[in-house]
Amino acid sequence: MTDGSLMEVRHLRKHYPVRGGIFGRQRDTVKAVEDVSFHLRAGETLGLVGESGCGKSTLGRTLMRLEEPTEGDVLFEGRNLARASAAELFSLRRDVQMIFQDPYSSLNPRLTVGEAVREPLDIHRLGSTAERSTRVDELFEAVGLSPQAQNRYPHEFSGGQRQRVGVARSLALRPRVIVADEPVSALDVSVQGQVLNLLVELQRELGLTYLFISHDLSVVEYLSERVAVMYLGRIVEIGDRASIYAAPAHPYTRALLESVPIADPRRRRERVPVQGETPSAVNPPSGCAFHPRCPFAVDACRQQVPVLEAAGEEEDHLVACIRHDEI
Repeated sequence: MTDGSLMEVRHLRKHYPVRGGIFGRQRDTVKAVEDVSFHLRAGETLGLVGESGCGKSTLGRTLMRLEEPTEGDVLFEGRNLARASAAELFSLRRDVQMIFQDPYSSLNPRLTVGEAVREPLDIHRLGSTAERSTRVDELFEAVGLSPQAQNRYPHEFSGGQRQRVGVARSLALRPRVIVADEPVSALDVSVQGQVLNLLVELQRELGLTYLFISHDLSVVEYLSERVAVMYLGRIVEIGDRASIYAAPAHPYTRALLESVPIADPRRRRERVPVQGETPSAVNPPSGCAFHPRCPFAVDACRQQVPVLEAAGEEEDHLVACIRHDEI
C-alpha cells in the first residue's frame, strides 16, 4: 500500500450488462467505473466530484461491496474488501461505513429512529443490552439530537434531522472510514451547512477518514483536503485542494470550476466553452473520453487513452491529459 494510506483502490472496474430481446441476451455493457485507482490517508477528506452519471455513487457503493466489483482491489490496511469472503466482509464493515444520499429512503419507515441506530450494534452483537442503549444515547447526542426522540419514526423528522440519524447510524460501530454519498444534496441550503459542520466536528473529535462524494464544488472545497475529479467512469485529475482549485490541469476540471457562479456581478472571467452532452457509458468515445467536448482536443486525443501522471512539480497532483503541459 502507498505510504501513510489507510485505504487504497487499485484498477477498480464496475460494469453492468445491458440485456434485451425475448431471451434477455446481453447486448452491451455499461462501464460505470473504469480503471479507477487512488488512496485515502488516515484522517483526511478526499472529495470526489463530477457530473451526474459519471460513476461517483457507483464507485462509492462498489468500495463498500454493495455492488460487486467487476475487477480490481480495495485494500483496507492490507485486507482486500473486493475479494473478502462473507465472514471477512462482515468484520471489515465495522471499519468502513456509508452515509447515503437520500435521508428519506435510507431509513426503514417501520423502525423507530432509535431502532435504526441500534440495529448495527445488534447485528454485530456489541455490548450488553444496557451498553447498547447507552451507546445509542451517546450517538444521538453526538449528532445534535435529543435521546428522547428515539421512539419516533422517520416521517416525524425533517430532512436534516433524518440525515443526522443516518450519520449517527454510520458511527455506531466506531468506523475509521466513512463513504459519504452526496449526504447534503437532498437538503435545503441552510440545513446543508449544519450537516457539513457536524461532519467536520465529528472528524476532528473521532479522527474519521471521509470519501466525500458530491457534485457541488463549493461544498467539496469547504470540506476536503484533496479532490478527485471523475468523468465517464474514470478519474481525470486528483490533487490537493489548493492546486486543483487554483491551477486545474485538466480541461474538464477547468470547465467545472468555471461553471460555479461568482457572487460578485462586477467580476468577469474568461470561459473556455465545453461542447455537447456527456457521452454514453455504453459506448464511450475512443481515446480520451472527454475529447468530443474538449476545446483543446487534437487527433492524438482520439486515439490515446491518457493515464494519470504528474501535472507539474507536485507529485501528488495527477492529471490524465496528454496536452496538460501545453494547456
